[in-house]
Amino acid sequence: MSFKLTSNDLKDGGRMPEAQVFNGMGYSGGNRSPHLAWADAPAGTKSFVVTCYDPDAPTGSGWWHWVVVNIPATANELPAGSGSGKGLPAGALQTRTDFGAAGYGGAAPPPGREHHYIFTIHALKVDHLDVTEQSSAAMVGFLCNMNGLGKATLTVTFGK
Repeated sequence: MSFKLTSNDLKDGGRMPEAQVFNGMGYSGGNRSPHLAWADAPAGTKSFVVTCYDPDAPTGSGWWHWVVVNIPATANELPAGSGSGKGLPAGALQTRTDFGAAGYGGAAPPPGREHHYIFTIHALKVDHLDVTEQSSAAMVGFLCNMNGLGKATLTVTFGK
């Protein structure tokens, strides 16, 4: 069995629905985080981290759209809309994204080409990461790589 990430809202390789597109920066999407579910986590998993990252953003370092840390090992999904802070498992914490605040921020690429939005579930060997709501996505990424047991991804595209 292999660790996998699925969604009721997103199809791997498909286009991001308007419900998950940002509401601002020239877009009028729903800015609603998608439902995500995972299965077959690696043995020894003590917690999870969910991220959404756009490697195509014209910044030189991509763009972090969502970071949720300290998801208990007993959890196996995040409901749609949990990026607003409601519906997160007890103990889970959202940290700062490149929009400047914690919480989900949907797709909002500049016109010209499709961008890739990589949703990742990280299985960790520690029960929590010692971070705050103001911790950067880069710091969370570093800690995920230092404490990771495995990860699974789901990628969608969006552009105008």
